[in-house]
Amino acid sequence: MGAAPGELIREVAGEAVQEALGGAIARHLAPGMVLHLRGEIGAGKTTLTRGLLRGLGVTVAVKSPPYTLVEPYEGEGTPIYHFDLYRLADPEELHFFGAEEYFSPETICILEWADRAGDLLPQPDLILQTDYRDSSSRTVRLRARTPAGQRVVAGLSGDDGENHDG
Repeated sequence: MGAAPGELIREVAGEAVQEALGGAIARHLAPGMVLHLRGEIGAGKTTLTRGLLRGLGVTVAVKSPPYTLVEPYEGEGTPIYHFDLYRLADPEELHFFGAEEYFSPETICILEWADRAGDLLPQPDLILQTDYRDSSSRTVRLRARTPAGQRVVAGLSGDDGENHDG
């Protein structure tokens, strides 16, 4: 089954390749974008996020936010917010810590488990769906939802998703 217009499908074998794909995607992101990462537990959403953050110039350790719902990072001049909403008990919790204030034309927001927020947060520019192929490989499907997301998919179309710099 091929990709629909505005979609791109990549088969990745191993964490290093999945992280490299995240880095390749990051090269096409712009401030103001919202990304939703979807997939089962352990499918590699955090690995993909690590690649995205590395590609955006983040050099500190990257992990799923364990006890907070959002982890802030500073990219190359761009604030980046990594939300992991897995532990969100009620979407209204997002209002208590002012989640909507993180979304602006100057930031990039990456959300895992965004469906737990209901309709309280902005819709994504790009959805990254990660699914198991087997124990060490995944299928990553990028789906553009806005013109900004379409530019990312178009930019990656000629890219193989791997970092050949070493």
